Amino acid sequence: MKSRTLKLREAHKVGGSAAAFCSILWDHKAEHFVTSSSSDPSISVHDGQSPSSSPPTILRHHQDGVTALALSQDSSFLASGSIDHCVKLYKFPSGEFQTNITRFTLPIRVLAFNGSGSLLAAAGDDEGIKLINTIDGSIVRVLKGHKGPVTGLDFNPNGELLASLDSNGTVLCWELQSGIVSYTLKGVAPDTGFSTSVVNILRWSPDGRILAVPGLRNDVVMYDRFTGEKLFALRGDHLESICYITWAPNGKYIATSGLDKQVLLWDLDKKQDIDRQKFEERICCMAWKPNSNALSVIDVRGKYGIWESLVPSSMVAPTVGIPDILPKRRNEILTFDEELEEELSASLNEDDDDDGESHQPSRKRIRRKTVIDDDVDLDEEFYDEGSSLPGHKKKSYKEKHGVRSGLPRSVAQSTKFKMQKPFQPGATPPEQGKRTFLCYNMLGCITTIEHEGNYRIETDFHDTGRGPQVSSMIDIYGFTMASINESGCVFANPSKGEKNMSVLMYRPFRSWASNSEWTMRFEGEEVKVVANGSGWVAAITSLNLLHIFSEGGLQKHVISLDGPVVTATGCKDQLAVVTHVSDCLPSNEQVMEFRVLNTCKMTQQLNGRVALTPGSRLTWIGFSEEGSFSSFDSEGVLRVFTSQYGGSWIPVFSTTKVKKQEENYWVVGLNTTSLYCIACKHPELFPQVTPKPILSILDFSLPLASSDLGAASLENEFILKQLRLYETQRRVDDMAFAEVDTTALEDEAFDLEVSQDRCILKLISSCCSSDKFVRAGELMRLLSLEKSMRAAITLVTKLKLPFLAEKFCSILEEKLLEEANEATPNHPQNPSREVVKSKVQNSPAPVQTSENTEAILKASAPKPSATTLIRKAKVSEGLKLGKEQIKREETDDVKKREVNKLNLIKNPVNSVNNEDKGLRKEGNQEEARPSSNPFLKSIV
Repeated sequence: MKSRTLKLREAHKVGGSAAAFCSILWDHKAEHFVTSSSSDPSISVHDGQSPSSSPPTILRHHQDGVTALALSQDSSFLASGSIDHCVKLYKFPSGEFQTNITRFTLPIRVLAFNGSGSLLAAAGDDEGIKLINTIDGSIVRVLKGHKGPVTGLDFNPNGELLASLDSNGTVLCWELQSGIVSYTLKGVAPDTGFSTSVVNILRWSPDGRILAVPGLRNDVVMYDRFTGEKLFALRGDHLESICYITWAPNGKYIATSGLDKQVLLWDLDKKQDIDRQKFEERICCMAWKPNSNALSVIDVRGKYGIWESLVPSSMVAPTVGIPDILPKRRNEILTFDEELEEELSASLNEDDDDDGESHQPSRKRIRRKTVIDDDVDLDEEFYDEGSSLPGHKKKSYKEKHGVRSGLPRSVAQSTKFKMQKPFQPGATPPEQGKRTFLCYNMLGCITTIEHEGNYRIETDFHDTGRGPQVSSMIDIYGFTMASINESGCVFANPSKGEKNMSVLMYRPFRSWASNSEWTMRFEGEEVKVVANGSGWVAAITSLNLLHIFSEGGLQKHVISLDGPVVTATGCKDQLAVVTHVSDCLPSNEQVMEFRVLNTCKMTQQLNGRVALTPGSRLTWIGFSEEGSFSSFDSEGVLRVFTSQYGGSWIPVFSTTKVKKQEENYWVVGLNTTSLYCIACKHPELFPQVTPKPILSILDFSLPLASSDLGAASLENEFILKQLRLYETQRRVDDMAFAEVDTTALEDEAFDLEVSQDRCILKLISSCCSSDKFVRAGELMRLLSLEKSMRAAITLVTKLKLPFLAEKFCSILEEKLLEEANEATPNHPQNPSREVVKSKVQNSPAPVQTSENTEAILKASAPKPSATTLIRKAKVSEGLKLGKEQIKREETDDVKKREVNKLNLIKNPVNSVNNEDKGLRKEGNQEEARPSSNPFLKSIV
């Protein structure tokens, strides 16, 4: 066979005589290819159509040589690993940097995406293979079992298996659904030691049936997908070990490069090599061009080339008959017990046979129901090689060892989703070399960064004029959580040192005495969450103990909690604690409960279960500016706890209504109408400290059903105002019971009633337009003020709805009679039903008019003003708001008020319009007032 020569061009410079491991990849459309080198920190994205004439796009984000590249199957994301221990993620082909998705303590050797692109496997000189969720950047699992650097990773095309190969030549095949090793092939590949230019790799065939591994005899050995049995070997003219393998797109051919500087092309049907190329330097990486008969190569000196027309035209082209394997579109990796993991890892240490075959007993191929074998039952029998009885059934290996669905029977029953780990509200995960948040709330933030072996902590307030100047602090303890309020801040760290000690530290901002800081040490227990409030500090530990200290450090209370802590937060005298009630349900739902304690009175104000979206996690808890307890889950639902219906969670906001596809929201706080959050660019879940994050304000939006009324915004406004009014009136009752002055709160309640009535009037108008008259009558009964009810009568009268006007008059009659009876139950001149009825019946008859409905609303809707407040104080507009004043009035005053009411009924339109003339000016003055919210000043 005559060898040919291929001209190469330089992509990366490799200094000196040392060899480097270089990589080359094609995207799935063959529009771009990517190159990198372990001697160059940059990545080059080349134009696949004209690589020689178009300069490549250079990505410079690593600090050291790039040792691994991976492209998702749809070529939307590029991942890179480096000697600098970082794995980075980019958009492709633009090369826009996305995130540092993970970090190792030693160099990375290999990366691989699964078929759907939702999972990235990363490995190197560290112990273990990290499986990373590319959507949120979380570490799904770390697979441990190899005894040397992992240099080869490949997901099976159907997404069920992951094959890994280390520098010692050992292959492990992992079942991703269960996380256990399906089979082990010990010492089947060459031992490459710790060389960075020579690596062991392995590859699944495009149909997923065969695993190709470099052999010990300068050959390529093919193994069965499930059992790990040796099927056959390709042995040809390689003079030294094979160092790279790549399959043709249709799986009919395979290309191999060896240490002998040759590249051979193999025909899988004939099991022989059909062509070769000889190079000056060793080829360390290859990639088939997806849509043509071409193979790209790159050598250890950073030079690349494209071998065109390598498959003879007389044979089937490599792009004909490509298998159509659909990867799973969702991540089905399950957790499994740590004890099982240790047991499996221990089993890998056992000595294997000298022939290097699988640990499992010799048997014929096991067949399962997969995407390829969709006509075969899952538990189809197989036979031992020694059995000559075709009808003799044998139990499968898994059945013999009590394994089903990848888990031993002893633990398969107990396998479950794990309970959520504790978290500190407003804290972000630590990142090596970056400043992170220990705490971030509506008042300010606390950040930390490593500095010369220690950590430097800084405290900042959003409103610099409101908070004190706090000097930075050198942290020798390594604090990972904090809480801040107007009085001071509290810090804590996880258990450290030989004594397994956790440290709690409180730092007041102001004190009348010097040396007012204090620390507490916990031996044998670890602080999980901290909180502080007005005059108190709290820490919850791994022993489910709640420790409450005074601001000066006095240990006041130690309380045993009912379950493991999830999180906690404080506001003034209130301390909210969330704990687990039980294990996670089989449906992956967390079961949690909360308690809101009053640390001053030593009482429990609220308690109940935590409402979560199914399958979600709790990500934030806190109190609103008005003191309402709230929560936010990973599905983007904000809930506020209310005393309605004996204590209920109201979903006041959902990100599905407003969320942009490229944004995630990190909650900071809330008030009665809005959510304060930081928008993080997808896939980031947490904000960066620098540049300073921008606070976003999002209006509440309830997850309402699509109404036939077509007034979703009005219905949303109505429910929110109703909730706010209910809570305000409850606070008025509580303060009145405690004999506290409620004047300011009563004024606020009245303003809320006026605002709610205005919203109800708009809803009544929408109901009339949609012929929903029953609903309009229900809304009429919800109006709080008598003036608003008369405005509603005027509205439906001008809309030419006499029957509805008559109904509204009867509703007003009932309300007036009820309020009159309540106001003067024993008064001798208490108006009878006939008197009230006669007054209401003097309402205006239907009027022929062409005025616009919106103009009617503007003219008739009640508006808060000084005039209205005076009328409220004198109780001349409604009996409901003036019960105490009516009791003090004399009989003559009562008669005068009745006459005034009668006049109002006779001409409600003029009355409303005359008052509005004086109210519009007041309303305009209210709108012109600037906002006093300090956050709004810094929001762009």
